Amino acid sequence: MMEDAESCFTTSSTASLHNSTREKVIDLDHGDPIMYERFWRQMGDKTTITIPGWQSMSYLSDGSNICWFLEAEFATEVVRLHKVVGNAVTEGRHVVVGTGSSQLILAALYALSSPDAAEPISVVSAVPYYSSYPSMADYQKSGLYQWAGDAENFDKEGPYIELVTSPNNPDGYRRKSMVNRNQGLLIHDLAYYWPQYTPISSPSDHDLTLFTASKTTGHAGMRIGWALVKDKEVAKKMTKFIELNTIGVSKDSQLRAAKVLKAVSESCGEENHKNGESFFKYSYNLMAQRWKQLREVVDAGDMFTIPQFSPAFCTFFGKETEPQPAFVWLKCEGDVEDCETFLRGHKIITRSGTQFGASPKYVRISMLDTDETFIQFIERLSAIQERE
Repeated sequence: MMEDAESCFTTSSTASLHNSTREKVIDLDHGDPIMYERFWRQMGDKTTITIPGWQSMSYLSDGSNICWFLEAEFATEVVRLHKVVGNAVTEGRHVVVGTGSSQLILAALYALSSPDAAEPISVVSAVPYYSSYPSMADYQKSGLYQWAGDAENFDKEGPYIELVTSPNNPDGYRRKSMVNRNQGLLIHDLAYYWPQYTPISSPSDHDLTLFTASKTTGHAGMRIGWALVKDKEVAKKMTKFIELNTIGVSKDSQLRAAKVLKAVSESCGEENHKNGESFFKYSYNLMAQRWKQLREVVDAGDMFTIPQFSPAFCTFFGKETEPQPAFVWLKCEGDVEDCETFLRGHKIITRSGTQFGASPKYVRISMLDTDETFIQFIERLSAIQERE
């Protein structure tokens, strides 16, 4: 059908289409995960929910729970999905729900800080770090904590909080803590520790771990994240922060998230019984195809380089897989000193390496946009290589 439709274009209209495509601005600055939309459309009504007008009216979900606004159905599906995937220990952990992992990061900083400290506790992360970490730590000019930069160069004595993102945003590499001193407190941001992005080697087993629906299933608009917290008092303080900040988290979003996570878990079971393709297999294949296309374009010239990853055994898929991150950490080689400005000149919007504490020769580019946008990006990048 597509070929028949394309054959209807006249030569002039086809040329006009190519010209308009070349003129289009391709915005890949944000990690908006809309590539997953096709899968969820194929799922039909499996994730549709109906919420009566009388339901979810109270602030409270379970007053006996530390996180009193946590919907039981959502908590159940969080634990179930982690067991299906094998990417996190949930036993002996308190689940704290947040409005995306962004709110949970702030809640964790609040919970790990001491109100009685003589000065704000230092917050660090290894370069290249997630671009929002510095502004999140300093935006409110809190007296509890402050941004202190690159974890590798941090040499101040005393307590500190280190944000460990693994796989890392922006470069996709697996990370461990860098400072490793006695008074360190760690927040593990594992938004991308899912099998479509990286091999699952073992369940993560940390004191405080963060996940988010936006990168797990692509449902960024639900604004749902969760923390797995070992220490009861830390979980209480995180809950208190969210209470003060937003008086809880939308029950409607939690119920929708529960339905989506349940569908993901069930898709894995159905695939095992030859009844369909799991969400993670679908997503893995899509990411693999995109990274293959990108590498072919990059390898065809010498203008750009991208990270090289080693395959590892993935316990979820039961075979060796290769990391294929949600972002590409692209470097402009040669005389190009400002890669973001260079690509902007070709109408490709990216995020400069300087925002991640790194060189301006690097940019972060989202791999999660629509098929149409990704194809346009690949074609534009190929054209740049041919012209330069």
